[in-house]
Amino acid sequence: MRRVVAQMAVSLDGYFEGPDGDIGWHHVDEELHDHFNQQLATMSAFLFGRVTYELMERYWPAADQDPDSSPTEAEFAGIWREMPKVVYSSSLAAPGPKATLVRHVMHDEVRALQAQPGGDMVLRGALLGAAFRQHDLIDEYRLYVNPVLLGAGRLLFGPGEKPMDLRLVETRAFGNGVVLLRHERPH
Repeated sequence: MRRVVAQMAVSLDGYFEGPDGDIGWHHVDEELHDHFNQQLATMSAFLFGRVTYELMERYWPAADQDPDSSPTEAEFAGIWREMPKVVYSSSLAAPGPKATLVRHVMHDEVRALQAQPGGDMVLRGALLGAAFRQHDLIDEYRLYVNPVLLGAGRLLFGPGEKPMDLRLVETRAFGNGVVLLRHERPH
C-alpha cells in the first residue's frame, strides 16, 4: 500500500511560511536539492493544495530550459513534468498536464489512491496537510528544519491539533544547517 509522506520545510520556530507567504528563507542548496530529487524520484504522485501547486507549476515545467538552471534543478524539472499530481482545490478551474483536480479531501478516495500500485505519495502544503491529518491520512512526516527564526507567519501545526504519537526513524544534518527529522506514525 502506498503511503502518504508529508514533506515540508519549517523554520526552527515552527513556521511553514513567513509573513505575506514568504518562503525566501528556505535554505535549499545543491546538496539538499539533490537529496529532494533522490527522494522524489521514488514517489508515485504529488499531492498538493492549490497555492503550492500553482507556485510549483509557474516555474518547474520549463525550468530545465533556463540556461542558468543547475543540473539538479534541470533534473527536478523532469521529475515535476513526469510525476502525476493530485491537486486539492475548491477554486481551481483546471490544472495543468498530468494533474487531476479533486475538490475535497475524502478519506475513502485517499485510501483508494493508496491501494494503487507504485511508490509512496508526497504531500506538500500546510492547509492540505491539516486536512489530511484530520482524516488520519499521513503515514510519515519529513520535516526539513531550517536554521532560521521567523517570529511570525503561518505555523505548520496550528492550535487545536489532536495529539499524535510518532516514531523517529531518521535524522540527517545537511551542510547548509538544515536538519531532516523523519517520523512515522506507528501502525
